[in-house]
Amino acid sequence: MEGSIRCSANYVPLTPISFLDRAAVVYRDRLSLVSGDVTYTWTQTHQRCIKLASSISQLGVGLSPLDVVAVLAPNVPAMYELHFAVPMSGAVLCTLNTRHDSAMVSLLLKHSEAKLVFVDYQLLDIAKGALQILSKITTKLPHLVLILESGHPSPPHAKGTLTYEDLIAKGSLQFEVRRPKDEWDPISLNYTSGTTSNPKGVIYSHRGAYLNSLATVLLNEMRSMPVYLWCVPMFHCNGWCLPWAIAAQGGTNVCQRSVTAEGIFHNIFRHKVTHMGGAPTVLNMIINSPPKVRKPLPGKVEVMTGGAPPPPDVIIRMEELGFNVTHSYGLTETYGPGSICTWKPEWDNLSRDAQAKLKARQGVAHVGMEDLDVKDPHTMKSVPADAKTMGEVMFRGNTVMNGYLKDLKATQEAFKGGWFWTGDLGVKHPDGYIELKDRSKDIIISGGENISTIELEGVIFSHPAVFEAAVVGRPDDYWGETPCAFVKLKEGCSATSDEIIQFCQNRLPRFMAPRTVVFTDLPKTSTGKTQKFVLREKAKAMGSLTKKNASRL
Repeated sequence: MEGSIRCSANYVPLTPISFLDRAAVVYRDRLSLVSGDVTYTWTQTHQRCIKLASSISQLGVGLSPLDVVAVLAPNVPAMYELHFAVPMSGAVLCTLNTRHDSAMVSLLLKHSEAKLVFVDYQLLDIAKGALQILSKITTKLPHLVLILESGHPSPPHAKGTLTYEDLIAKGSLQFEVRRPKDEWDPISLNYTSGTTSNPKGVIYSHRGAYLNSLATVLLNEMRSMPVYLWCVPMFHCNGWCLPWAIAAQGGTNVCQRSVTAEGIFHNIFRHKVTHMGGAPTVLNMIINSPPKVRKPLPGKVEVMTGGAPPPPDVIIRMEELGFNVTHSYGLTETYGPGSICTWKPEWDNLSRDAQAKLKARQGVAHVGMEDLDVKDPHTMKSVPADAKTMGEVMFRGNTVMNGYLKDLKATQEAFKGGWFWTGDLGVKHPDGYIELKDRSKDIIISGGENISTIELEGVIFSHPAVFEAAVVGRPDDYWGETPCAFVKLKEGCSATSDEIIQFCQNRLPRFMAPRTVVFTDLPKTSTGKTQKFVLREKAKAMGSLTKKNASRL
């Protein structure tokens, strides 16, 4: 407006660090974190993070906004605190996948140029192996800090190693927290899960993390002081930005070193958990848990799921147990959740099966994301909202990554035309909600017909004997490729290949049913995604099912 003045005092770079500062005032004496018998209040968490940031700074880290601090740890208290302490020191947090071996950890430490690496005592051998590999190619090794569990002695081969609690004890509460000068400065570096290739380093900004954290509060319908059970690995998309979101609402973080059905029910019952999250594999673990480990829920538990489209049958059975499932969709490049299947009141009167199918959609962009669309990748025009025409799902907004670390070519490729290309294929429904049909690499084209592996997997999963299912294309001399299903059966259940095939043929067009069924365990990433590239190699090794001169069945 004419005569308006922008006052510099009004511009304060957005950063999730502010959530912790506020929590220490508003929620100072309330529980911030629980892990077994260890508890902290928000005042204590705030002070521990300041002192830890102080010690990180004293090690010469954080002087540059590009200094990286890595951490290799499960969902323990230190992992949570480092989400604040590292950016408070002025450095960039890089959380590493706890299932990586020494070779991969060394590769990521080298690529990120981490100056410091925090390592949980259970993963010390992996980290030491990684440093040994690194020592053969560089003298600039990151300094190692050991994270010990409360009451757990230091391993014999770690004597003299600097510990996490040592750093907190040496830190100063007078340390001046380093806030970003530019809110687009990096706050964290997340490596993709590597389901299709070597992991790429995805750069998150303070601004994007701040906005996505607030969006996740809304996605999870969190009121103040929620109790959140950690099942999503904090190393994955910074726990979908929820470490920062829980601080914003003054909630209680219930940490657990490993995720089991027994642990989930125990913690929900003991701590009166209100919210949790997890990939469909975690939901599958819950609904297939034996009755002896289940405990009554203290109230409705809100569950956000993502990472893979949840089969409708899983949603139905979760809600029968007292959980309310919300489906979100996104990628590492969108800070985790980028869309939400927002529920509409008019759907309340539909059948349970119809409701579950609607909930399994990927939905609409959340309030922190500017745009979500399904576009023709050749023309960049939006596909018609007819629930049939497929295109590529694309995002645009503040909560999309800054880019890939040291990979300008991949960054430019990902942002062609001013949109982020997900590599996922989907359709748009008349109400504007999108629904994934497949990864662009996973769609099966058999005899000229497109087959959605997601749709086929959902049908297979509804078979009462099936625990998990994944479908890939098997190369075929006549059809080009045919659906090949890899199936894991529930314990104590049985089924034959013919039974599974007939089950699908009774529910789908005949060409969509699998032609091959293999009973086996499914290879997974640590975030619960099936490694389809492994299954594709297995299917390829089987060779063609039909001969070139075969007739269509």
